[in-house]
Amino acid sequence: MNNADLIVREEDVRRLLSAANADAALLYIYIHCGNRVRDAGRELNMTDSRLQCAAAALRQLDLLPREEDHKTPVGERPNYTEADVISASESDHDFRMLKGEVQRILGKPLTVEEQKILLGFTRYLGLPEDVISILIQYCRERARRRGASRAPSLRTIEKEAYIWAEQGIDTMEAASAYVQSRLQHMTKLGRLQQLLQIRGRPLTPAEERYAEDWIGRGFDEEALTMAYEKTCLNTGGLNWKYMNGILNRWHEAGLHTGKQVLQGDRKVPAGGSRELDADELEAIRRMMREG
Repeated sequence: MNNADLIVREEDVRRLLSAANADAALLYIYIHCGNRVRDAGRELNMTDSRLQCAAAALRQLDLLPREEDHKTPVGERPNYTEADVISASESDHDFRMLKGEVQRILGKPLTVEEQKILLGFTRYLGLPEDVISILIQYCRERARRRGASRAPSLRTIEKEAYIWAEQGIDTMEAASAYVQSRLQHMTKLGRLQQLLQIRGRPLTPAEERYAEDWIGRGFDEEALTMAYEKTCLNTGGLNWKYMNGILNRWHEAGLHTGKQVLQGDRKVPAGGSRELDADELEAIRRMMREG
């Protein structure tokens, strides 16, 4: 086992702490000391399931080195025919059971084109049937949380299936760890959306990028609430660039919780008119520079 000196980036530390996964932190240290994931089970006394869950957690945190990751299938993607679907439905018991399970989850029969896509999940992407079932349920839950009233299409689910194949999410343990991590993240996004008084619609892609960044930097709800209130007081409502400017300044100062912000923020003078503090002034400058 290699025991090279290790320097851990502050951002990596925040991500690992936010995951609250001891096995993932141990695996991170092991890999970044110059060791390989494939040897971790033996040298760290981890079972296969623990190792797969830890690797899946690091992969979700974008902390697994790319050379340790799995690759997407190589070769030209096959064009499955209706005959292929019929043959699989008649002779492949596992595919027949999978098709029935997917139809149950989505609440509708699959068209021939959708069955071709499903066949690709198993034969081209190489995903096991139990993993595909978790994938379908996750995509349906994700759509529900985003406010969709209908189940996602197989074409939409196919995009997520390629992500899973690329990231090597091909066991129940890895799939469960990934889904748990993503659903926890979606819960945080939902709370932030409520905090920002956004109701009746999903976040736009640009808004979601801001929100993902703030959550990834480790801001707690109290700090986000304080930044939102500052923004509304000084701009008359939610201004994403302005709020991002405040949070950027707090991040640079190492302030990520409400308590830290209160301790590091300048006190407002008692009585008289309120002056803009350094964070608010810097947010204005940033917003003007950005356009």
